[in-house]
Amino acid sequence: MFFKLQLAETVLPALTAVVGIALIAFWLQASPGELEARIPGRDGTTTIDLADIPAPEAGEPIAGAGKASTIEGEWPTFRGVNNDNISTDPTRLARSWPPEGPPVLWSVDVGDGYAGPVISGGRVYLLDYDEEAEADTLRCFSLDDGREIWRNSYPVVIAFHHGMTRTVPAVVGDYVITMGPRCHLACWDANTGKCHWLIDLVRDHGSRVPEWYTGQCPLIDQDRLIVAPCGDSLVSAIDYKTGEFIWKSPNPLGWKMTHVSVVPMEFQGRRSYVYCASGGVAGVAADDGTPLWTSTAWKEINATGPSPVILPDDRIFLSRGYGSGALMLQLAETNGAIEAKTLFELRPRSFSSEQQTPIFRDGHLIGIRKIGSKSLVCLDLDGNEIWSSGGDRFGIGPYMFADGLLLIVDDHGTLTLAEASPSGGYKRLAQHELWPDGHDAWGPLAVAGGRVIVRDLTRIVCLDIAEK
Repeated sequence: MFFKLQLAETVLPALTAVVGIALIAFWLQASPGELEARIPGRDGTTTIDLADIPAPEAGEPIAGAGKASTIEGEWPTFRGVNNDNISTDPTRLARSWPPEGPPVLWSVDVGDGYAGPVISGGRVYLLDYDEEAEADTLRCFSLDDGREIWRNSYPVVIAFHHGMTRTVPAVVGDYVITMGPRCHLACWDANTGKCHWLIDLVRDHGSRVPEWYTGQCPLIDQDRLIVAPCGDSLVSAIDYKTGEFIWKSPNPLGWKMTHVSVVPMEFQGRRSYVYCASGGVAGVAADDGTPLWTSTAWKEINATGPSPVILPDDRIFLSRGYGSGALMLQLAETNGAIEAKTLFELRPRSFSSEQQTPIFRDGHLIGIRKIGSKSLVCLDLDGNEIWSSGGDRFGIGPYMFADGLLLIVDDHGTLTLAEASPSGGYKRLAQHELWPDGHDAWGPLAVAGGRVIVRDLTRIVCLDIAEK
């Protein structure tokens, strides 16, 4: 036994060392062959050397045969006019659909992703990615027939990473603002497609591209563009006509960008902006970006997608998937300082919305509980479940209210029309499978003039859901 132990302790290590030396010698003598320089972004990584990034330049718009529609109705930004996913369009919607489903008016193929469209002035705007040209591309379609009115782009290399596009443009007057997958912020002429300005937040302002690319949608508030670069500033206000920064809030803890969008909030008569960054949640003053409060009770775990939901009594509801559940904060002022207090937490099986932002309507919260049932649930503001959709399960697709009705899409592109209220519960009215092979139908919906635009990973379709 002693001999065996001695052999193990002396001979085997020596043999291992000899083999290691031999392998190193072989490696040093071997020819490395042709080595190809890495092109930033082509390998799917999101951390790249700033020196490798050229200053972005947009091209000239390319005109198409489409014409702007005369149909009235606006869905000009992420989650609609009031940032709540509730349409204000007065168009009456049908309460039932024929067996073949609502009429399909047009369909267009798009690049892989989940970016949602906006509707304004009879036009549909979608930030797409052109793989052949390797360029972020803003496409403008006719609401009538889907024909392209114009397109314009700037070059950027993006590798497929669970899709590529994820953001929704914002239309304000004659301007369209976009945030690209790699944090390129751009302003375009809504009528012609000319690019007014283009900012690379990574190159010029220290932003970091989140995992699975940018999901933050630009916010227009008080005639300013509000974004969260999470680089040299946490939140910034920009003149959307010129691209000039008006103010920058400090980012002393170096918090990074998530997939969340900035939301406005009023507290004690002062307007502010709330953002969920990697290290916590913060509120900054709308007039000058002064930090007002922070909370580390809600740090990013893997990914944070749903935006904060601002509620009465100075409450803020936060939710996400990946085993995180939900959290309710409440702002309170003590000795001149604002504190964000935790009121309660919900376990993932009670509520967990991975991608879509819950809707606050009729004094209650409505959203998808991904863990377990993947059903629609209604909560009171104390976190108690009022009802669920039971056997109707939806995955992590989008939902919104229009004409008092709920429109909701499941992962495979099945569109459901339902009544949903705190007192009446959930009642399905109609349902239609849009594609027999639909998948990853997660892009936010847009509604205007009795038309709804739905997308899956590679297609968008426009349906007529107006009452006849």
